[in-house]
Amino acid sequence: MRRSSDGIGPRPEGFGGFCRHQSGLLLLVLVGSLAFSGCSVRKMAINKLGDALSQGGGAMASDEDPELVKAAIPFSLKLVESLLAEAPEHRGLLLAAASGFAQYSYAFVHQEAEELEAQDAKTADHLRTRARRLYLRAHRYGLRALETTHPGFEKALRANTREAVRQVGAKEVPQLYWTALSWLAAISISKEQPEVVADQPLAEALLDRALELNESYEQGALHSFLITYEQSRRTAPNEADARSRQHFERAVALSKGQAASPYVALAEAVSLKKQDRQEFEALLKKALAINPDAAPGSRLINLITQRRARWLLERADDLILPPLPAEDKK
Repeated sequence: MRRSSDGIGPRPEGFGGFCRHQSGLLLLVLVGSLAFSGCSVRKMAINKLGDALSQGGGAMASDEDPELVKAAIPFSLKLVESLLAEAPEHRGLLLAAASGFAQYSYAFVHQEAEELEAQDAKTADHLRTRARRLYLRAHRYGLRALETTHPGFEKALRANTREAVRQVGAKEVPQLYWTALSWLAAISISKEQPEVVADQPLAEALLDRALELNESYEQGALHSFLITYEQSRRTAPNEADARSRQHFERAVALSKGQAASPYVALAEAVSLKKQDRQEFEALLKKALAINPDAAPGSRLINLITQRRARWLLERADDLILPPLPAEDKK
């Protein structure tokens, strides 16, 4: 039997959050070609563009072609970084970078590594290393975003975690979410790097603060992520399955049943661990039954998640052992 290569590693959700931060691409290209003679004019233009980029519409989130988005995102992310070099404390751009690198890593690097594991372990290892670096890049941008309103935040987080997170308010839930998510995703594939794994309680504290402040963020994205994360939580190891199921119920309710992610997350986190093939397949089929067009703003993440659901169903024989013969059960 083969299991998913990363076991119970966290799964980023809420792809729409990234895509909403990636609009205004054409405007960025045009302005990038201009040579401003005055620093103040240049700074003003960059800040205006940063605002437009971080508050734009969800064209990518509603796209029906994941491969097209995969090809477009790196250019968009590099433009964000170019603007950040000029406006390093622009909160919208920092959030765009944090969410963008996290989701690009998950959707188009980390998942590919898992899919290649059985056929090409060397390439899979290379992709996991790349995914880790992208996640950590996202996490650094997230911390920088929090530092803009809480100077010295990382230092305070390491010195007194509980007190530091209490200083973060409801308006900063997106920064908390993407910082924690990217950090925990990196930790999940850094088992041989104890210095990275040691930060798990810090990232966990950010995630829990975000849930405390706004559980309905991105139509239940926090709960959807926690379905998986509860299985590796250090501070509350008991009854992980029950907590995962509670998050599943909230995620389905908050997304009005239009998100495929909760079903796939529960199938991998709980059903697979219990070797419950009936529930495993039923959950994945429910994910596939969701109409991506019913919620256009979530179309892309649903298509990406449904691709994973198909892949998992195809591997069911490898992931789940057949039932024991009757005589072996005695």
